[in-house]
Amino acid sequence: MKKIKFSLTVLAFAAIMTGCSSDDDLNVEPTASCSDGIQNGTETGVDCGGSCTPCATTAAKDGVITSQDDPDLDPSDLKGDVTGNVTLDAATTWTLSGALEVKAGATLTIEPGTTILALAGGTNVYIAIEQDALIDAEGTAASPITVTSAASNPRSGDWGGLILAGKAPINSGATAEAEVVGLTYGGTEEDDSSGTLKYVKVEYTGARIGGEQEFNGITFYGVGSGTVVENIAILNGDDDGIEWFGGTVSVKNALVVNAKDDWFDWTEGWAGKENSNFFGVREFGFNDITEDPRGIEADSNSSNNDASPRSNPTIDGLTLLHQSTIEMADMIKIRRGSSVTITNGLIAIIAAEGEDAGSASDFIDLTDGSGAAAATTSINVSAFGAADGTDIKNEVGAAINVVLGNTGADASLFGWTGYSIPSIQ
Repeated sequence: MKKIKFSLTVLAFAAIMTGCSSDDDLNVEPTASCSDGIQNGTETGVDCGGSCTPCATTAAKDGVITSQDDPDLDPSDLKGDVTGNVTLDAATTWTLSGALEVKAGATLTIEPGTTILALAGGTNVYIAIEQDALIDAEGTAASPITVTSAASNPRSGDWGGLILAGKAPINSGATAEAEVVGLTYGGTEEDDSSGTLKYVKVEYTGARIGGEQEFNGITFYGVGSGTVVENIAILNGDDDGIEWFGGTVSVKNALVVNAKDDWFDWTEGWAGKENSNFFGVREFGFNDITEDPRGIEADSNSSNNDASPRSNPTIDGLTLLHQSTIEMADMIKIRRGSSVTITNGLIAIIAAEGEDAGSASDFIDLTDGSGAAAATTSINVSAFGAADGTDIKNEVGAAINVVLGNTGADASLFGWTGYSIPSIQ
């Protein structure tokens, strides 16, 4: 009996010792490997932290893009204030999800061949280049830059547009505030530069903010002559194709297709002197219109027609082609103190096969309730098809010459867009 009790005592003691030994083993902290692909030991992440190399941290987005490696420079969610020099590369498809505003001192570079897809459905999706900021968007004929709608069924007005604001003179004040995004523009620097646009195509622009505020395809606010703009195309916009608010910038080779309102529009003293090869088209079947769609709508200043500087651009090589069945308000409307010099102009109204031709209330109208065109206006133009070259309102005695044989803009220079321009014959 004593032997049995002794054996039980030994077994119990062994069990207690074994239990203590197990507890001690469990309390021993495993060693961090720092290299086995799993989190262990003192590691706070996989093979990092604790006694290993510190884990990399991911900066949180703050709505400001300061550099190329900033987390806000997100290809799938591109928006924010650009305060450093950044590049949108062609190897990446960029989704513009909100306002991308390039601030003073910063440069936005867009590589040739880059595509930017703008989310549809909001008025806060746009690209803006502020005063003293730069855009370097130099596409090529073989690799143009495209900014278009991300919608599977894109429509005009899906997103805002491209806006440049400079420091060149305007006639609405020393400076002014842009009507859609509140940018300051205007100044005294005629040769101010906002950068370069070459071989750039924008599509489905024109989101509206109320009845009087709308985005155009490309808008130049007080942009100076130091800015280079060559080979641009605006297709399927819900308002104007291109609009200039003062400034001295010139544009070479501009194509506007199916703008719901005006194809080319200027005001507030735009005075670009080296514009050439403007081609505007309203296609057959495109019958969406505003109250008064025009090929050209030109103002200087409705409150003071003689305000300085006066709108007075020059355009060499202009074609306005109207194929839709709707009635245009005017093919060319110059008013409110604006002047212009147009050479080698061609206005054509042509019916599609088996259809009636569209029309225009006026071929050229230099009158307006808020002031007529400047008498210095000079327009040399040919009429083609159903365009009535005798329908001219010219109370100011401007030099309007309707001639035979003008060729207008050179359509072959827009082959890079992929758009097939209807022939005029």
